Amino acid sequence: MSSEKTSAFHTLLSQNKSFASKTQSQNPDLLSKCAKGQSPSTLWLGCSDSRCPETTLLAAQPGDVFVHRNIANVITPHDMSSQSVIYYAVNYLKVQHVVVAGHTSCGGVAAALGNNVVGGTMDAWLMPVRELRSQLLESGAFEGVDDKEKGLRLVEANVKRGVDVVRRNPEVLRAMGERGVEVHGVVYDVGTGEIRELDTGEEEAGMRKRLENFKVG
Repeated sequence: MSSEKTSAFHTLLSQNKSFASKTQSQNPDLLSKCAKGQSPSTLWLGCSDSRCPETTLLAAQPGDVFVHRNIANVITPHDMSSQSVIYYAVNYLKVQHVVVAGHTSCGGVAAALGNNVVGGTMDAWLMPVRELRSQLLESGAFEGVDDKEKGLRLVEANVKRGVDVVRRNPEVLRAMGERGVEVHGVVYDVGTGEIRELDTGEEEAGMRKRLENFKVG
């Protein structure tokens, strides 16, 4: 193992000691409270990108946000990893908010937008995003805009599709009806550090139809 790689890892370990010491000094009860359990208000479904650490960009504390992240924040009803996280967060942790978060300059979205071969399991993983790209092309949403804007529109479409998938989840539907759980879609700008909420609302008639079609039990 190279000394450079080893040094980077040990730097992180050193920074962890500083974090623990600083936290104990500034907020003495925080970590002992975390050791007793968690009760986060929010489930964050985001991208694995290293530039998008949700706790940091939200200025949150350990225990505030329950998290699931994957390449290009792809949320499908068939992915057992994300669906298990959603089930646990909604049913056991009783989160009040579920956030589907995309971000600018997303490599996975860029690969899907360019229809590039990535290799390995990635091409299959990105298929839902490629399908969205095809839909946007057919709808004319990419006409007259540059590549940056095309990427942003695909990021937004991917987030909105994720929100739709979450809202069709039977457990989420039940929680929305019983205790008012809310599902949000946001885009994080890696160049400015700011989060923008997308309009993912639906008409009352659409909500009733979704309840009729997807609520079980």
